[in-house]
Amino acid sequence: MIVASNLTKRYPGGHEALSDVSFEISAGQMVFVTGHSGAGKTTLVKLISTIERPTSGSLVVNGQNLAAIRRSAIPYVRRNFGLVFQDQKLLFDRSALDNVLLPLEIAGLPRRDAIRRAQAALDKVGLLAREKALPIALSGGEQQRLAIARAVVNRPTVLIADEPTGNLDAESAAEILEIFADFHRVGVTVVVATHDQNWIERYHPNVLTLSRGRLA
Repeated sequence: MIVASNLTKRYPGGHEALSDVSFEISAGQMVFVTGHSGAGKTTLVKLISTIERPTSGSLVVNGQNLAAIRRSAIPYVRRNFGLVFQDQKLLFDRSALDNVLLPLEIAGLPRRDAIRRAQAALDKVGLLAREKALPIALSGGEQQRLAIARAVVNRPTVLIADEPTGNLDAESAAEILEIFADFHRVGVTVVVATHDQNWIERYHPNVLTLSRGRLA
């Protein structure tokens, strides 16, 4: 599913965020990427999700080497991914339903089918009753659940999250992690970057621990 070989990411100025990292994530696994602040967690997530490209090495996802694909092909590759960020990147001038509809509109799904699928995604995260609400009217935990609904509405094979509970209280964070666990239980590959050891003890996922850009 996801195979990294000698993955290295070097930024302008010489800073090497990842150095010679190799690992394999099987389809359907739940994997937490952990490490100290600045260890390279966010960089690794950005490489897997094609937001950034490696300086050297290979990163193969679903049989495609993301280090070698054409830039024009990246939007099509991303349709296999659901992405959730700490800052949810919601559209605050659109309703919850319209936020979730956006990926389906971009993909060209017929309006009636798109609405049905978006409502199903909202239902999965417990927000169907708030479909007409603007994001500003939602709590922090509800906003993050809305971001998850938008991430999964295209039925991705891989769900990727970067510190998704970093801005939430303990109760909301627990709800978010349980949603990720639910998707894992139905076969979705889940990759979560987090520094919170409590979630590792609770869910017992596979763990990739980074230290100064290298696998510890």
